[in-house]
Amino acid sequence: MSARPTRAFFIVMQVDGAGWHHAHDLVIPEHIRLIEQPPYSPEVNPVEHIWDELREKYFHNRTFSSLALLIDVLCQGLNELTGDKKRLRSLTGFPHLNVKI
Repeated sequence: MSARPTRAFFIVMQVDGAGWHHAHDLVIPEHIRLIEQPPYSPEVNPVEHIWDELREKYFHNRTFSSLALLIDVLCQGLNELTGDKKRLRSLTGFPHLNVKI
């Protein structure tokens, strides 16, 4: 059996500076870099914009009879966002990240 070739990725992850997100004994692997966003600035975090979009378009004024139904709606929203590159780019394409999606 031949060995599977490994594919190297370099990951840049934006993190907020909340005190409860810090771990003194956390070891960051060589292929990961953390970029700390400025304090009190959720507007520069792309994930916040995705959650806002999902809340507005898929969860606004809704209740769910089960967790499974909520997860189905969440997956529908995420799949639609994934399929619409232009919309996703407009929500998450911040110049300071310099990432192509």
